[in-house]
Amino acid sequence: MVIGHIKEMVRHPVKSFSGESVEKTRVLDYGLYGDRSHAFSDETRPGKFLTITQFPEMVRYQARFVGEESLEAYPKVEIVTPEGKTLDWGSIDLVKEIETKSERKLSQIIFPPSNVPLGAIEEEHIQIVTDASVQKLEEMWGTTDLDYRRFRPNLLLSLNEKVPFIEEEWLGRRMKIGNEVEIELIRHCERCMIITVSPENAKTDMTLLRTVAKERENCFGVYASVIKTGEIHVGDEVHLL
Repeated sequence: MVIGHIKEMVRHPVKSFSGESVEKTRVLDYGLYGDRSHAFSDETRPGKFLTITQFPEMVRYQARFVGEESLEAYPKVEIVTPEGKTLDWGSIDLVKEIETKSERKLSQIIFPPSNVPLGAIEEEHIQIVTDASVQKLEEMWGTTDLDYRRFRPNLLLSLNEKVPFIEEEWLGRRMKIGNEVEIELIRHCERCMIITVSPENAKTDMTLLRTVAKERENCFGVYASVIKTGEIHVGDEVHLL
């Protein structure tokens, strides 16, 4: 059964930086190619990553891959800072800037293209939200400009039948995307303060989290695990199996 299509795909080359919208990409065992493959290790909290929770302004750093996807090595990761400077991942200037602003000692981590572990990615391989659910939550929140990027999903699905939160009824079922990829919907996505941070200016509005907690038992969107790898494209049909 065709339930809709991919409206937008987003991967995050650097964990907690703003992601890049792509027209096509490979889905590997861990999710979208290179998603959260580069990260800052927070030396003030051994074993932990620096994230938006500790440093909200991370959302204002735009990260993207420049070049062709390869399993041998990543293409260059280019970052545009909030001030408009363009820096490459690995740049000493980038590390110093984030350390100064966050007031933390940091080191850089890169996971290989073939295996980005859970924990770096998130809690599952792929996060999904639907246009119908975003629109309904927008009504609940009492606004007309809810940016879906607040939820940092990988896939924004456009549903043929605009039934809000219908994706929650599909948990335990599989989806086929395009001609190759299959995923299994695993569980709800429980939300935290990250959704309160505007991806445009990093300003915080706690009323969104309170709305999700009150109206949706603090859950919005669903997690999925990868069953079959392959290539996907914006516009690909999504089949509920």
